[in-house]
Amino acid sequence: MSGSETVVVTGFGPFRQFLVNPSWKAAQELKLVGLGEHTDVYIKELPVSYVKTEQIIAEIWKNFNPKLAVHLGIARGSKGIILEQTGKNCGYRDKDVCGFCPKSLCCVEGGPDKLDSIINMRAVSKAFRQAGMDVIYSRDAGRYLCDFAYYCSLYHGQRRAALIHIPSPGSLSSADRLVPLLQTLIQTMLDQLEGPSEATRKDNEQQSHSGRSPDKGH
Repeated sequence: MSGSETVVVTGFGPFRQFLVNPSWKAAQELKLVGLGEHTDVYIKELPVSYVKTEQIIAEIWKNFNPKLAVHLGIARGSKGIILEQTGKNCGYRDKDVCGFCPKSLCCVEGGPDKLDSIINMRAVSKAFRQAGMDVIYSRDAGRYLCDFAYYCSLYHGQRRAALIHIPSPGSLSSADRLVPLLQTLIQTMLDQLEGPSEATRKDNEQQSHSGRSPDKGH
């Protein structure tokens, strides 16, 4: 990349048993290690609140217009990292920490039913799995705050967003293993934005499969 680009990384605030959400801790660690000398990393904690999350996501795109926005969340029951391709607009029936869910049950009233990231998550996952890493491709982000934030970001950011579900605390989620992997994943996504290969473009055109995902919290 030429010049300095901004990448925004978000994690979620306290949720259920997590007084400090592991996704927010991972975002803080990513800020410390960085994404290379030509990339500025801005991090933001998202409350587990539909209203506040929508406001913050809109502000991020208005104020920073980042090269890429990366949203981190928790996938309970997963042993690997999950790369989410798609954000869904409607079906948000589960209440947030404030006891609220959107009246319309949608992220954006009148918006597309779903939005896909400009990043080819299948291609990224495949490359890392071939290297022996447990990186899973998914098209079902769970229809809770992670999915909600992702759709809002895809909508406001012309699809220049990524949602990465990380495991609940365990072996892979230790900072010395998780953060370097997240760093490399995000750098790979940024490289893809610079110039997708022909194979990547073809793979993007074929993304019509769906996959079951673990219980995705925040």
